[in-house]
Amino acid sequence: MGRSKSSRRWLNEHFDDPFVQQSQKDGYRGRAAYKLKELQDKYRLIRPGQRVVDLGAAPGAWCQVALEALGGRGQLFALDILPMEPLERCAIITGDFTEDEPLEALEQALAGSKVDLVMSDMAPNMSGMSAVDQPRAMYLAELALAFAIEWLKPGGDFLAKVFQGEGFDPFLAECRAAFDKVQVRKPAASRPRSREVYLLGRGLKVQ
Repeated sequence: MGRSKSSRRWLNEHFDDPFVQQSQKDGYRGRAAYKLKELQDKYRLIRPGQRVVDLGAAPGAWCQVALEALGGRGQLFALDILPMEPLERCAIITGDFTEDEPLEALEQALAGSKVDLVMSDMAPNMSGMSAVDQPRAMYLAELALAFAIEWLKPGGDFLAKVFQGEGFDPFLAECRAAFDKVQVRKPAASRPRSREVYLLGRGLKVQ
């Protein structure tokens, strides 16, 4: 069976994508590395010695960027439903963040110590139907925010992928209530036709 027009278009876009080509040259596991690199260069989210959590981490491109920024100091915890190749100085938990067991495993790894940054690049498996995909995406963002509020140190930061659409404005309001400053950013490596944006909350307010 031949590929559909949409899958052929995606493959052509993927292999012609300069960020895909650059990631292969630079040794990153995916083009998503450049989304985080742009935000890191602008906002210095990750600093040596910090404790960082990466939700939706596979295949590990954000982890690679985070480890570079940590400079051999600090701790990185990664969780994803998909298996991920090991990375030195990164604690990897495999499981579905919406289920209790993987979340408990992550919390056990944190050993009761709060973190400086929670990052989430989680997204649901897209069906192509906005009425299905958008609520699923917002649910993951809500879970990431709840985790961040519970586990961030006062003054900690939160970075999450969110899709513009139904539920986005209330979620933005929740973030503004929880953080001193909230910004919405679309890095250059985020495909223009995608509704994804990255919400950056700086300075968790004392709860």
